[in-house]
Amino acid sequence: GGTEMDEMQILVPVTVKSKLTETLKNTLMNEIDQNLCRVEHHLSSLEFEANGKIAEQAKLNMQGVASLRAQFEQQKFQMTQVKEKLLADKEHLNKLTIGAEIVRPSMTRVVTLRVGDDMNQVLAGEILVEDGKVVAFRN
Repeated sequence: GGTEMDEMQILVPVTVKSKLTETLKNTLMNEIDQNLCRVEHHLSSLEFEANGKIAEQAKLNMQGVASLRAQFEQQKFQMTQVKEKLLADKEHLNKLTIGAEIVRPSMTRVVTLRVGDDMNQVLAGEILVEDGKVVAFRN
């Protein structure tokens, strides 16, 4: 027989959960508010830019106006979607009680697999964080 490996290293996604503290809640709220401000700003400058460009286009020829307007409408729609998602996030965060666990962007860890390992155990890894400190590993 050839050389059989008896172990292999694989990358496994790990769920990271944060325990909601006042500090974290405020931080997340601020992030959402900053993003909302940014989107609001983009929307109003887009409006301004659209009006200017459409007026310019109208002087040249009316043919291009419709497609230009459609283009801006599309951008506006996308930004409005983002805004609505942020508002929903904010509402959701507002309802969460302190101590609740929220899922954060996941991380990856290296796991050494051996023949006979329970795959479910390997994939079930979870990290619990509270105010930036790891408080528990769970399986």
